[in-house]
Amino acid sequence: MRLVTFLHASGPRLGLRLGDVLIDLSLAAPELPRAMKSLLALGDAGLANAREAALAAGPEAQCRFSSVRLLPLVPNPDKILCVGLNYVDHAIEIDPRMLPEHPVFFGRYASTLIAHDQPLVRPVVSDKLDYEGEVAVVIGIGGRNIPCASALAHVAGFALFNEGTIRDYQFRGSQWFLGKNFDGTGAFGPELCTVDELPPGAKGLRLTTAVNGEVVQEACTSDMLFGIDALIATASEAMTLVPGDVIVTGTPSGVGFARLPPRFLRPGDVVEVELEGYGVLRNPVVDAA
Repeated sequence: MRLVTFLHASGPRLGLRLGDVLIDLSLAAPELPRAMKSLLALGDAGLANAREAALAAGPEAQCRFSSVRLLPLVPNPDKILCVGLNYVDHAIEIDPRMLPEHPVFFGRYASTLIAHDQPLVRPVVSDKLDYEGEVAVVIGIGGRNIPCASALAHVAGFALFNEGTIRDYQFRGSQWFLGKNFDGTGAFGPELCTVDELPPGAKGLRLTTAVNGEVVQEACTSDMLFGIDALIATASEAMTLVPGDVIVTGTPSGVGFARLPPRFLRPGDVVEVELEGYGVLRNPVVDAA
């Protein structure tokens, strides 16, 4: 099942995509919540109700998927937890001495998020905007101190993330936080792919990033140092995860600043992150006004 958050004249709404048909769940199932976090909080029963309503929806609840403006999949997650150095080759290209023994987490704010086909924004203060194609995990069932063995049962589904990074700001100090939280740099979407459509933990899938059609990152998700189950278990040791929380699982090698010469994003570029069996997250690049 593929779920999206899209913009309607009355505000954000939830939709369920069936090919190029989008079912407006606020019309097909008005008893269901209109926010992704609230729907996910209903658990499997809520997702099942959404599916049944979509399959039974009449033409009044249908529109062309390609005609709607998507919003970030979860527009206001309580937490966006990003993982650094989670692919061996990427850790080595950053610093061969930095291969982590434990997952490296840092936070992003929802204010950085943009949707599929919306522009990644290169800020006024820097020309060092970089790409990072990643798999995003959306939590369905919350919890604290979640065992690794049962962690995947807490996943509602998967999406893609382009964690645009302002490199000079990232490396100004020992914390990466500022360079990872510029407005308009966190592309998230386009849709929630429920766990039944991909292998457990999204393992064994080809992940690529392309700039203007040229593949610049390529890896298999099985190459993660810490799998999705381990990331959930480790994060939940520190904090209670809730429905709609997002874990961005790390990027492979090939990022722009590690290339010789460096390759930073410029206005007019188009970045496409693709996951086998899922689809593509696409974003053009613009300069801040």
